[in-house]
Amino acid sequence: MADKKHILTYAGLKKYEDELQDLKVNRRKEVAQKIKEAREQGDLSENAEYDAAKDEQRDIEARIEELEKLLKNAEVVVEDEVNLDRISVGCQVKLYDVEFDEEMEFKIVGSTEANSLQNKISNESPVGRALIGKKVGEIVDVETQAGVIQYKVLDIQRVD
Repeated sequence: MADKKHILTYAGLKKYEDELQDLKVNRRKEVAQKIKEAREQGDLSENAEYDAAKDEQRDIEARIEELEKLLKNAEVVVEDEVNLDRISVGCQVKLYDVEFDEEMEFKIVGSTEANSLQNKISNESPVGRALIGKKVGEIVDVETQAGVIQYKVLDIQRVD
């Protein structure tokens, strides 16, 4: 089975590349030093520092493997080339919530970059899926666990 493509913005790609570099260059050395120091303390069978350092090493190696797989299957959206006629990954949308009479803005990103605290929603989320392909002025019905939410698309922009 082919690995799933991970849609990333350029900023997301850079973030993951930087994290991978930090893990490989800095964190590996730090943990190796911790393991070395713990070994020098003698008996490893009752050495909590050694166990903790080995656990940390395992976690770092797992994250490195995860990031390498993600980056290998990354498809980067070039925000400058995003068509602003319709909503797509890599654009910023301004919506009007019909029920709550409020405006909101979201950046549409791939699922690996989604972060609701930063108003980044995944193209695979219920809201993201409903918005993809819509134009300014359209009313969008989003099926959620709480029922149907209606948004009106006010604006589609490139991300700053």
